[in-house]
Amino acid sequence: MTGLTHRQSEILNIARAFGRVMVEDLARRFEVSAQTIRKDLNDLCDHRSLTRIHGGAIIASGVENLAYEARRFVAAEEKKAIGAAAAALIPNGCSLFINIGTTTEEVASALTSHEDLLVITNNLNVAMLLYRHPRIEVIVAGGAVRRADGAVIGSTAISLIGQFKVDYAIIGASAIDEEGALLDFDYREVQAAQAIIANARSVMLVADTTQRAGSHRPYQPDPDLCHRRRIAGRPCQHLP
Repeated sequence: MTGLTHRQSEILNIARAFGRVMVEDLARRFEVSAQTIRKDLNDLCDHRSLTRIHGGAIIASGVENLAYEARRFVAAEEKKAIGAAAAALIPNGCSLFINIGTTTEEVASALTSHEDLLVITNNLNVAMLLYRHPRIEVIVAGGAVRRADGAVIGSTAISLIGQFKVDYAIIGASAIDEEGALLDFDYREVQAAQAIIANARSVMLVADTTQRAGSHRPYQPDPDLCHRRRIAGRPCQHLP
């Protein structure tokens, strides 16, 4: 990216690696004043590379598909609240799909006190969060594991998903466009999401407010999902 100082480029690299940067941490790292760092962050926001948050900045939505671990830091408190709100809508004694995403993992974390759940997932992180709980049965889709995020993708995973008809599906997406359509980076992940949606009686999309779409996410899991249930950092509601 042109027009950035060396320090600003380094700040952007840190943000890409960890999802967010904080003013005080950067001031100590670069041995400059907090005011200087704030100016750097403002310049990076002007370049649409970062978005300001209280005390720092996060990678702007649409810059790139962040490293999975870094995405955990983006809107972390919002994701935790979304997870709790979604889990509160899931009754005991039901079956559900949970797919890939840091927000869907927060839902899984909030489900650990539930009883008599059957969870089918193509997300190894979700399986690791839930398998120890004796009142939750976990089934993991088979197939190739994507090293970047623990996603199980491909035809074998889709085949297993198709063998179930569940009460709920908890799904995430990389972005939501202005018309409410879901977009993602990997068509194989989209195919898994399509299978999950097709085999669930009720679908909940969990998404934070940073997930407005950029033009680089061409794959669309379900053009009709805008008529279903969404949780986006506030009480569950139908999309327009």
